[in-house]
Amino acid sequence: MSTSSVRAEALAILERLGVSADAFAGDGAGTLPARSPVTGETITHLRTTSADETRASIARAEAAFSAWRKVPAPRRGELVRLLGEELRAAKDDLGMLVTLEAGKVVSEGLGEVQEMIDICDFAVGLSRQLYGKTIATERPDHRMMETWHPLGVAGVITAFNFPVAVWSWNTAIALVCGDPVIWKPSEKSPLTGLGVSAILARAIARFGDEAPEGLHHLLIGDREIGEILVDDDRVALVSATGSTRMGREVGPRLAKRFARSILELGGNNAAIVAPSADLDIALRAIAFSAIGTAGQRCTTLRRLIVHSSIYDQLVPRLAKVYGSVAIGDPRETGTLVGPLIDRDAFENMEAALTAAREAGAVVHGGGRAAGVGGEDAFYAKPALVEMPSQMAPMTQETFAPILYVVRYNDIHEAIAIQNGVGAGLSSSIFTLDMREAELFVSEIGSDCGIANVNIGPSGAEIGGAFGGEKETGGGREAGSDAWKAYMRRSTNTINYGTALPLAQGVTFEISE
Repeated sequence: MSTSSVRAEALAILERLGVSADAFAGDGAGTLPARSPVTGETITHLRTTSADETRASIARAEAAFSAWRKVPAPRRGELVRLLGEELRAAKDDLGMLVTLEAGKVVSEGLGEVQEMIDICDFAVGLSRQLYGKTIATERPDHRMMETWHPLGVAGVITAFNFPVAVWSWNTAIALVCGDPVIWKPSEKSPLTGLGVSAILARAIARFGDEAPEGLHHLLIGDREIGEILVDDDRVALVSATGSTRMGREVGPRLAKRFARSILELGGNNAAIVAPSADLDIALRAIAFSAIGTAGQRCTTLRRLIVHSSIYDQLVPRLAKVYGSVAIGDPRETGTLVGPLIDRDAFENMEAALTAAREAGAVVHGGGRAAGVGGEDAFYAKPALVEMPSQMAPMTQETFAPILYVVRYNDIHEAIAIQNGVGAGLSSSIFTLDMREAELFVSEIGSDCGIANVNIGPSGAEIGGAFGGEKETGGGREAGSDAWKAYMRRSTNTINYGTALPLAQGVTFEISE
């Protein structure tokens, strides 16, 4: 496919999705370039949101909250059902836009949109299941219960690597919970933000007048816009996806004003391969988890901990896969590894490999793939790095297709290596030994938010709550009871009797 086709294809998709031409600002000063990593070309320039416009959006969202919270939750679910319908109709176009803007292969772009559809289905059901509890009370003729109420304006800050799915995890749940949403996508993936917002606008139009003006806002801009969301008292919750460094700045600012936060931060994920492992399953799972999305998933497998007895069986097979994997234009059939997002990502990968060699590592692969993309497109060969032990740079996350490998001899040693980094997002073990599997998912096993057995750490489903521990931030999104972050809990005690017994046997008699 030609270089020039990327720009034309992206603009045609935006038009079909219903994005207004007013969003584009040509090449004027102060506008944001929207770039494709597939070719490195700039597709267009976008109008950015000013600080004053951001504050005005927050004000409109706050006004929308007053109306939206009074709409019954199942009715709010109807809006999300319509959003799911619109996403189904636009799946091919939106999936290709993800490919063009984030560099994902076609199946992954489509898979990300399917994830959006799935979370809409989940949220529609959830709209009738925002359950509280009836609680036993020690006082006669009393009833105690808890109820859940809409929280307020939800700010969503997303990263380039999942430019639309993470928005949907937050927005589908926030809308059924009664919260308006203000979204700031990554400045590296603004076009998908425009496309998704146009899709949601169609769903809102179909839904009708019960959806107040200001229910959803898109902010196009850089860090300054995100900081306004983080610092404004009218934003009750901020869900932020990004690096641990970003979280160290966002978290304290939200805590300072007692705002709710969902932080989805770094992930230096590991897999253990035990002597009993099915190596065929392990090989395939490792390859997808480590190489897929060009190593740019937060759940990408970055550390492989292999038992010494099978090391010489598995690692040469992995090296062969790494040497033969298809790298190229993500739109082409058969491509498994597309581009890194930009030059910085490639240079960070090169720096990490240099540091590994200096630490005594044996590096298979790595470097820039020849003959792929243009001068400003950065396709990298995946690198398999045999380390003498777990040390820098293995202990730091590099957002690129680098897989570090170390040996272990005892399962407790392997778990200690797995847990011996700051991040705590995802993890896995390959074993047919029930004791090892149960140990790994026990309280003394993996310390991550996700712990898998006989699958890789990458590729979570929306039914489970997604997120991690330690420097990953502790946030949870998508399934299970993650909805509770978007609501406030109220404990209610109702006295339907004629007396006033006090709890804990306290007496307080007054006279008139």
